[in-house]
Amino acid sequence: MRSKNYLFTACLMAASIFAKAQVVTIAVETQHNALVLQTDAGKNLKMVYFGAKLNDAKGYAGIAKMYKPNDDSGILDDAYTPSGSANLAEPAITVTHADGNKSLDLQYVSHAVTKVDDNVSLLTVTLKDPAYPFEVKLYYKTFFKEDVTEQWSVIKHNEKGVVTLNKFGSANLNFKADGFWLKQYHGNWASEMKPEESKLTHGIKTIDSKLGTRANLYQPSTFIISMDKPATEDEGKVLLGSLEWSGNFRLDFELSPEPSNYLRLIAGINNAAAEYHLKPNEDFVTPALVYTYSEHGTGDASRKMHRWARKYKIVDGEGSRLTLLNNWESTYFDFNETKLAQLFKDTKKLGVDMFLLDDGWFGNNHPRNGDNAGLGDWQENKLKLPNGISALVKEADANGVKFGIWIEPEMVNPASDLYKAHPDWVIKESGRPEKYFRNQLVLDLTNPKVQDFVFGVVDNLFIKNPSLAYIKWDCNAVIYNANSQYLKKDQSHLYTDYVRGLYKVLDRVRAKYPKVPLMLCSGGGGRVDYGALKYFTEYWPSDNTDPLERVFIQWEYSYFFPAIASSNHITDWGKQPLKFKIDVAMMGKMGFDIVVSKLNEQELAYAHIALKNYNGLKDVIWHGDQYRLQSPWVNDVASLMYVNDSKSKAVVFNYLVNNRYNAGAKAPIRFKGLDATKTYSVKEINLYPGTGTVLETEPKYKGDFLMNVGINPQVSAFHTSVVIQLDEVQ
Repeated sequence: MRSKNYLFTACLMAASIFAKAQVVTIAVETQHNALVLQTDAGKNLKMVYFGAKLNDAKGYAGIAKMYKPNDDSGILDDAYTPSGSANLAEPAITVTHADGNKSLDLQYVSHAVTKVDDNVSLLTVTLKDPAYPFEVKLYYKTFFKEDVTEQWSVIKHNEKGVVTLNKFGSANLNFKADGFWLKQYHGNWASEMKPEESKLTHGIKTIDSKLGTRANLYQPSTFIISMDKPATEDEGKVLLGSLEWSGNFRLDFELSPEPSNYLRLIAGINNAAAEYHLKPNEDFVTPALVYTYSEHGTGDASRKMHRWARKYKIVDGEGSRLTLLNNWESTYFDFNETKLAQLFKDTKKLGVDMFLLDDGWFGNNHPRNGDNAGLGDWQENKLKLPNGISALVKEADANGVKFGIWIEPEMVNPASDLYKAHPDWVIKESGRPEKYFRNQLVLDLTNPKVQDFVFGVVDNLFIKNPSLAYIKWDCNAVIYNANSQYLKKDQSHLYTDYVRGLYKVLDRVRAKYPKVPLMLCSGGGGRVDYGALKYFTEYWPSDNTDPLERVFIQWEYSYFFPAIASSNHITDWGKQPLKFKIDVAMMGKMGFDIVVSKLNEQELAYAHIALKNYNGLKDVIWHGDQYRLQSPWVNDVASLMYVNDSKSKAVVFNYLVNNRYNAGAKAPIRFKGLDATKTYSVKEINLYPGTGTVLETEPKYKGDFLMNVGINPQVSAFHTSVVIQLDEVQ
């Protein structure tokens, strides 16, 4: 048996090399999994294994010979498949060389491993074309304990002229199984994250976006692949993946002909109308595909992704968050200093941390009294706010609450001073009618001057208001009539360089303001990806805040993104009682968007009770492990729980999601993630004033009872939402 030290050092993403007949085998290992690369006699680098880590690493060298693929090309299972030479399948990369030749052959040259720290390692594999000075470096960054890998590529050449990249994948993965099932998502505004699962058949399936900005509006770049059979929450071989890119993306799933039945996944920037002209010695860095694999179902895989995201990706993912009151649904664009002063008092009365001022605070020549004017003119509206934002920040502080503000700095209304002063800053086609999305156009972030302007919107707010506590960053329009006056002849660079320009701005924001909370909004779920979440503390899942709808929407997001990153607000949407709304919002970072003065005495008392409970449980919800117990898609009752690391505290949320006659909880719901040997007190919390618990009065159960038998939460039409707290009894 190997020692723990050996496992941790040698297997930490180890590049284990075995040389035999010039064959190089590289085993990319994490705590439980392995991805194995191997060269053949022609120096083609193949991906020969993906799955559970073998006990004996020497066994990886013999995997490839166990398969007899039906592959005339000899490169079907290459780790990064080029086109134009021997390839007969969908390529990961297609190029046009400086001399016009469109063939590419990538052969293994070398590899190296860099140990970032005790948990993180980086494998770099260099591939080169023997006929052209053209190379691709493949990067595999692994997080050992979390079983997570980030994979990307860097493309470079030294040809005498410009090379055109016609396709430029981030990752090319190959899987072997008896069958494959793909779970993908679709949607639209207020209808995000609708799941669909289907068996992949021979041929190719592509999921992509061509929206430019707000790229996830119709289809997000997240997916789940089940192998051998559809995975369940607790069983099955499953891969969760998500592309770290905030623009147009493309995911190809190609099942090779029998008898091979290999599944090839190619993920990266969408190459539609986006070929890239690469100069000599210039690096083209693709975004990373992040993925994790589990042989114990989607629940285990998602918890791995959550741990990675909290520790390594989301800003302050292991820290805290602010509860807030937002004014949008209480005032919309119609507010002034007097109204806001009352809302500051309401914020304090409600008991949350911060007041968030939403859209409508700016524009003078073109006042922002609706969504048809003012974007781009980021000066306080003198009629609404004669004393400016700084006076509001001081007033909020005087009421003992923090102050945050909404911006949409990437956008412009034609009715604005900015549009008139800088028409060359706007993405639009000359000679064609302007086409608007929400009465606005997109600023050209490929232009460094526009980048300076957008950064200045944020920077000026903080310079004038150093105690500003929060920014809600919105992005409501897609790109129509894609044309950049800055790029001139390289118009096909627009979709790629726009996102790079956005990231340059966000890099500057985070360099100067590293910890200030930023919400990633984008009209709801139009931009929810780890490329953007690198800069943000949280995201806005949907403008649909109907709590019943949110149970379903938040359920699906939870496979990929942890609860601490999900902004959940209580609003007037939906017909459910306030208790149901608050209980649903507690499964993440909670906020309010209500008229506090309209709450009756019992409703306000309940809000205080729930906030007190939330403050006592938020560490479990934000940083604990999440377990999906009972799906809303196939049950009357949806149930989901969070358990802290020490398994000493947990909270279980239960909701009625079917309003048909006699719907409700008819059997106990089995809990997960507890310590079988510990004893837990079981208590219903968030009780509405004047009501009693539907459970026994604080019974005590062993963890094995709760996980094997369970508790009936007694959810019904009379108790539509039941929240249960578990505490270890010493």
